[in-house]
Amino acid sequence: MHCPCMDHGGQQKRVVLTGGPGAGKTAVLELVRHRLCRHVRILPESAGILFGGGFPRDGQLEVRRAAQRAIFYLQRELETAHAASDAAVLLCDRGTIDGLAYWPGPGDLFAAVGARREEELARYQAVIHLRTPTANGGYDRSNPLRVESPAEAAAIDRRIAEAWVGHPNILVIDCEPDFLAKARRALDVLAAQLPACCRPVPLAPLDAARMSHPLLSQNPGGTS
Repeated sequence: MHCPCMDHGGQQKRVVLTGGPGAGKTAVLELVRHRLCRHVRILPESAGILFGGGFPRDGQLEVRRAAQRAIFYLQRELETAHAASDAAVLLCDRGTIDGLAYWPGPGDLFAAVGARREEELARYQAVIHLRTPTANGGYDRSNPLRVESPAEAAAIDRRIAEAWVGHPNILVIDCEPDFLAKARRALDVLAAQLPACCRPVPLAPLDAARMSHPLLSQNPGGTS
């Protein structure tokens, strides 16, 4: 069956889901993963691929610089690889701009990888920023790949917000006492960025999803 979203003239839309550690990206993506049209492709987080595969991760500056360069290149290549698919929308778990929040210096990340910030901003048509909860507001450290303290996570979240300044379509989802309320807002904002035929079909209320989604039932504050 022909899907109307494919009538895009070959112009894929890239939407970024971003936020600091513990903002709830993984949980939100889990909620929408099985509810989207097959022409909406979810791209995994480059950092998770890299560090989950054994890339060194410690406090040495050269190691941190190497990691951010690798994440940048991997993100670009992931987007290139999926651009060859029949996807109408690429939903990216972070974008290349996020690396600015993690770059330890000296100098500029984009200078180190031979890129320009303006061109990287233009790669994405929309950016959804989930804000990181505070230590008292549900910040969760159960993810083994998460090494940041609540204070460090909050600082990264602020830097991510600063990194994306200048993008014409940034949509911010603030923290909620109940993560499910935040997830509901995120899904509504995401749906508005998708072609009508690709929007999630309403299923059971999100409050009932707590029992069916381990990411929500075990970690009310979200994951990554």
